Amino acid sequence: MSLTEILQRTRRFAQALDQLTFGKPVTHVYNPLVYGWESHKVYLEKFGSTPKKVFFLGMNPGPWGMAQSGIPFGEVNIVEKWMGIKTKIGKPRSEHPKRPIEGFNCKRSEVSGKRLWGLMGKRFITADFFFAEHFVGNYCPLVFMEASGKNRTPGKLANVEKNALINLCDNYLRDFVQALRPSYLIGVGSYAENCLQRNFSSQVYTIDKILHPSPASPLANNGWDQQATNKIKALGIW
Repeated sequence: MSLTEILQRTRRFAQALDQLTFGKPVTHVYNPLVYGWESHKVYLEKFGSTPKKVFFLGMNPGPWGMAQSGIPFGEVNIVEKWMGIKTKIGKPRSEHPKRPIEGFNCKRSEVSGKRLWGLMGKRFITADFFFAEHFVGNYCPLVFMEASGKNRTPGKLANVEKNALINLCDNYLRDFVQALRPSYLIGVGSYAENCLQRNFSSQVYTIDKILHPSPASPLANNGWDQQATNKIKALGIW
């Protein structure tokens, strides 16, 4: 696909996701591909329009990362200073009072994003150097929240809701990977790896995973960057 086709396909994906409905315990759903479209569009234009060697796939946005910046694992300081992206970010249709969208004015740091992009920044120095052969996406761009403000992961949705979501996300993932033509498909965590295996195991890709950098994981809090580096090197990517 050309860049124009990638942008059009992503817009259709975002609009289709916006038509889905979710019941309790989910009370709020954020779609950063809609209210953060200008930022995500720049991300695709700058870094997602050429073939890649490696595609890293996350699960879904965190409240202080992509939810704020429109970019996967998008800790706002790194997006602005390392990627050189800073745009106006809108608001979701219904905003949770405990999870306000402040865009690039957000003062909270997304630990997972800070770890992932921090590693890439240390190894590749410039974003252009990293994105020459790598790209990072999210399987599901939606943020799900309960009444308390607690995140609810896609895997914990009701089956009928989950099946409708998976159908849209799988179709977009297959189209996007076809556009990037990578050799390596790397899940950031087990959920993302399972999504990759489900869609691409019968094709000629190397599929594996790295540890998710979430601070909720005790393993990730013990030298995540070195563990991730070691795994990527073991796969022959670096």
